[in-house]
Amino acid sequence: MTTSAAPAIALHAGAGEWPEAAQDPAFAQAMHAGLRTALAAGAAVLTAGGPALEAAIACVRILEDDPCFNAGRGASLTRAGHAELDAAVHDGATGRAGCVGGLRRTRSPILAARMVLERSGHVLMTGPEAEAWLLAQGLEEADPSWFVTPRMQARLESVLAGQARGPGGTVGAVVRDAQGRLAAATSTGGLTGKLPGRLGDSPVIGAGTFADHHAAISATGEGEAYIRAVFAFRVASRIAAGIDPAQAAQEALRVARGQGGDGGCIVMPATGDPITPFLTPDMARATWVGGRAWTAVLGTDR
Repeated sequence: MTTSAAPAIALHAGAGEWPEAAQDPAFAQAMHAGLRTALAAGAAVLTAGGPALEAAIACVRILEDDPCFNAGRGASLTRAGHAELDAAVHDGATGRAGCVGGLRRTRSPILAARMVLERSGHVLMTGPEAEAWLLAQGLEEADPSWFVTPRMQARLESVLAGQARGPGGTVGAVVRDAQGRLAAATSTGGLTGKLPGRLGDSPVIGAGTFADHHAAISATGEGEAYIRAVFAFRVASRIAAGIDPAQAAQEALRVARGQGGDGGCIVMPATGDPITPFLTPDMARATWVGGRAWTAVLGTDR
């Protein structure tokens, strides 16, 4: 167990079930590889002395481009067949935050969230006018079709046909840097088959994403329940009150379950190891602690 404030990273890539990984070992291997690539991107920032926020963004940026995960390319689709993308960043050292919702043409939603933090003077921006402003700042644009993959089209068809629930998933990172600063970053396509215009917990500071001087949290699960539970702030406030991080997270997960949704989270405390609890059958997750990378998919650790 790490007892210092040494640099560390934790990632999640969605809580729930992973039928593709269960049926195809190559898909599971690709998930492990994607998580390790994301860890390496964040670790490179930290080992160079960079701040927690930049490391968290670097991790999530990799996962957004990986079609295995529900963020960016390969995101869940609305019932109209489009990807509408949400993201948030929260800097625990300063309290500054940036969030975006419903993006359809911005290649990296997490970079858009950072742009909101750095240049807009606002916290949360949504809608076509907001996206036009973000693209005008120089962010890379992608054709909406670039985000759509055959795997997620097939999943949407199953959901609309009533053959499956509307699974979601999310990617997130929580980071502690060499100075002990904490940060959280989260990105998602939301629920498969969601109504166009729906926002979940990921871009809501205090619900799916939160960081302060005590802890950084990124959540994954049924967003409506996590918003009702004020989930991420609930975890952080309990840790600030002296509750053990693992206990604080489990208590908040039970509250979210009581509000109608299961899921999981990653928590980076100010000292000690990150934790990655969940109440679902599985949660794709990874950590980088003491220079060592670890990933878990379907109960397989690597």
